[in-house]
Amino acid sequence: MARVKGGVVSKKRRNKVLSLAKGFRHNNKSKFKLAKVTLLHAGNNAFNDRRKKKGVFRRLWQTRINAQVRQFGISYSKFIDGLTKNNIQIDRKILSQLSQENPNVVEKIVKEVK
Repeated sequence: MARVKGGVVSKKRRNKVLSLAKGFRHNNKSKFKLAKVTLLHAGNNAFNDRRKKKGVFRRLWQTRINAQVRQFGISYSKFIDGLTKNNIQIDRKILSQLSQENPNVVEKIVKEVK
């Protein structure tokens, strides 16, 4: 059986890995072995962080809402409790956007809750 030389395919694979590793620091961008391992870890972190992002944004919305409703003398937890008791169904994302763009609308909602 004839010998098969895999130089072209191997080089193509190595170049693909190194091109994906562009922007990494130190030897992780130029050495194939290190770049391969770093890409593996980067992929895992990207996968996990896509799931964490949802919680990060929720905490951001809560912080913004809290900052807005504190101006009217009510805490975040009491505000959310008042929303549920008054059956006002606005999610935190929309409340956060309203607090940034239309604070007067949030003021009306706070008065409704109080």
